[in-house]
Amino acid sequence: MSELDQIARRYARRADRVEGDRYSLLRPEVWQMWQERQRALLRQLARRPGRPADWRATEVGCGAGGNLLDLLRLGLAPAHLTGIELIPERLAAARAALPEGVRLLAGDASTADVAPASQDLVLQSTVFSSILDDALQQRLAEAMWHWLKPGGAVVWYDFTVDNPRNADVRGVPLARVRELFPGCPPGGFTARRVTLAPPLARALPAAYAVLNLVPWLRTHRLVMIEKPARP
Repeated sequence: MSELDQIARRYARRADRVEGDRYSLLRPEVWQMWQERQRALLRQLARRPGRPADWRATEVGCGAGGNLLDLLRLGLAPAHLTGIELIPERLAAARAALPEGVRLLAGDASTADVAPASQDLVLQSTVFSSILDDALQQRLAEAMWHWLKPGGAVVWYDFTVDNPRNADVRGVPLARVRELFPGCPPGGFTARRVTLAPPLARALPAAYAVLNLVPWLRTHRLVMIEKPARP
């Protein structure tokens, strides 16, 4: 069985285990995680040149389209957005939620039909932690880097530590992120620890803001990985 088939199986197992509303924005821990990440991301994007209406962006593992909807609210044009999703049910949900102008692609993102040097932003959110095969991780990272324009950036959000209760995922430490994108110079990485450990956030949502002041309780990183503007 290929790694892609195994990823699909792992997602199916996860869907069977997880309560239906665990990721609902109406849950206090979820909206606090989302707002924290959005604030950090918007600070980074506000520093980028040009107007959002002119940016082109692709998301690897777009799921039901939530992050693409956020980009639309930011001002990106539907025709400038592409989402890639392996799981058919998630892709169908994205198609139902997003404007027709958004391009959606099914299957293996590492071989997706995205033109080289065409994207201002390439996003991934907790995709690489679901890939247990190093070679597939590297192929996907190379494809994402290949799609970027000079001066463009990969927007990376993923957790950094292993979950001992979930063998279907693994943390991706910052050293591994740097290894996956060797074309990025040292000054091209901007990393910030975000997101209170989800089990803790679910158990104590009212204490999220206080507990999140402790850096080692934040389990994810938001990383901007910038491609040099000139070779």
